[in-house]
Amino acid sequence: MQVNAASREEYFEAAGPREGELRQLDAIIREFAPALTPALSDGMGSAQMLGYGEQPYQTKSMKEPGVWPVIALAVQKRYLSLYVSAVINGEYVAERYASQLGNVSCGKSCIRFTKMDKINLETLKKILVEVNDRYVAGEMLFGSL
Repeated sequence: MQVNAASREEYFEAAGPREGELRQLDAIIREFAPALTPALSDGMGSAQMLGYGEQPYQTKSMKEPGVWPVIALAVQKRYLSLYVSAVINGEYVAERYASQLGNVSCGKSCIRFTKMDKINLETLKKILVEVNDRYVAGEMLFGSL
């Protein structure tokens, strides 16, 4: 599902039937990771996301460093994607906690779920607090540039 919004509010409204869950997740992220400033963010390709906190980021193929959100939410046609780009000891946080997150699908940094009742909110809150604390401490969450 491609969302092309000019503001965070437009992004919520464009989520259609997923708007309520998207707003609920936004509230949880803002409560448990308050240092991660919310912003509308460009995702991979032309997809937009709701981003939270930004840090410098550079892949091997990038000529110049850019910025990337530490946490991001994206609405998809059949599910919601929650990206947690933080790494601990070389392991993505989403993969580290995958077995505790509930009935979700996890990739390296992506947690996908169809409904809010599928994700273990206590584990999600624990992740958010941990990432927020590391962000406040000034840690480079993505690893070195």
